[in-house]
Amino acid sequence: MSERVKPGRAHGLITLAAADALWVGLTADGAVPTAPGAFTCSPARAWVGYVLLGDHAVTMVRASGGQWNVPEDEVRLAATEVNAVAMDRHDMVRIGPFRGAPRQGCSEETPLRWRRRIAEELQESGGPQRAARREAGRPHHLAGIDWRQILVEQTRDGTHRTWWLPRAVVRLLDAAEHAETRWVQAARTRQASAAVTEPSSRPRRARDAGGRQTASPERPTASPRPYDKELEGQLYSVLSRKPGTSSRVAGWACAVCRTEPATVLDHCHEHGYVRAPVCQSCNTLERPDHLYNNDIRVANRYTRLFHTDTDNWLRHWHRCPGCRARTTLPLPHLAAWTAHTACGPLRPTHPAPRGRKPCGVLRVSWTGSQNAPRSCLLTVTVDFCPSGEHRILAQVPYREAAERFRIWLAETAPAVAAAAGPDRLDGLPAQSRPVIADTSGKNLELF
Repeated sequence: MSERVKPGRAHGLITLAAADALWVGLTADGAVPTAPGAFTCSPARAWVGYVLLGDHAVTMVRASGGQWNVPEDEVRLAATEVNAVAMDRHDMVRIGPFRGAPRQGCSEETPLRWRRRIAEELQESGGPQRAARREAGRPHHLAGIDWRQILVEQTRDGTHRTWWLPRAVVRLLDAAEHAETRWVQAARTRQASAAVTEPSSRPRRARDAGGRQTASPERPTASPRPYDKELEGQLYSVLSRKPGTSSRVAGWACAVCRTEPATVLDHCHEHGYVRAPVCQSCNTLERPDHLYNNDIRVANRYTRLFHTDTDNWLRHWHRCPGCRARTTLPLPHLAAWTAHTACGPLRPTHPAPRGRKPCGVLRVSWTGSQNAPRSCLLTVTVDFCPSGEHRILAQVPYREAAERFRIWLAETAPAVAAAAGPDRLDGLPAQSRPVIADTSGKNLELF
């Protein structure tokens, strides 16, 4: 790892220009691209007392003479944390644009809100490519991350465009947004407390290593509380209309990964029940990368859903009382499981430079719906076969797929299977809802 910066140090503090160069030098070999100007270019704002580097809120110090400085050790810590992030450029998450999202302006006191900032900048400039040509050389960063280098634009039907970022970066920016919110809330709490206890005195200031006074607020220590089934059995249509639901959700940790703060309420679209509060990354992890009419692409990330983190995801899906009582999954989930797990061994391979490579990309479609299981049929196919010889792998009736899943569930997650069954709950909806198949609409959870 290269480090090209030494000047500008004084008692553990370095100037903003030196911090910019240090940040770029320390992260040059990391997987996540970082940007110059992290401390001196928008949206960095030294005068508010902090600057975000990844999910780290770096404290700003105003030394004698009015010059802003930053602790060198905090920059190094933030760089170490960002360098530890492993980024898969093929594991992408859609970040916009979404229909029905209200457009709001960003004031100087607005937190990071990185999705809004990206959307506004791209909409104003006409897209990533045009903006890159018009504004070459201008730093574009959020929390020190150069998002333009990894933003992917996809166009469907020649008109509908979408923007995507790697999942690891989405999680990092979500964590940065949460860290900023906690920092601001802690600072406001201290100001309110100081106004009550010392109304006539100035705010207390810390001293740096050189004896100079600084405006260095303490770092907040509060963390989201674990989710403990507080919303079990409640309908999303009712709960989402209650005042204060959003702030309540933000107080929980994600019920799936248990590490990131929750941002949304995940719910079952077939039965309408709330599953649990989850972070934005986990909320999109189960969404297919391509969705057509009753037709989904089975992405590589399904390995995590059905192999690596199987137990966590099965427990999460069965938080819906309807799915738990049926001992199965919503139709899109069941279709993905059938293609990825039950029919996975049927997928042919082709010669490759290093052994053999699985053929093409799996896709699964269905006719009918879960409301008429006798006529519902799942068809597993291969897209983009190099030789063009492979197409349909299997056709599985819905009832057969559901029975296969029950057997697999009992073998894979016996505790989850034991908690399911038709005798576990009364009062389920008499008729399941149709599957929502529009990820560009208002309700983006799909499942």
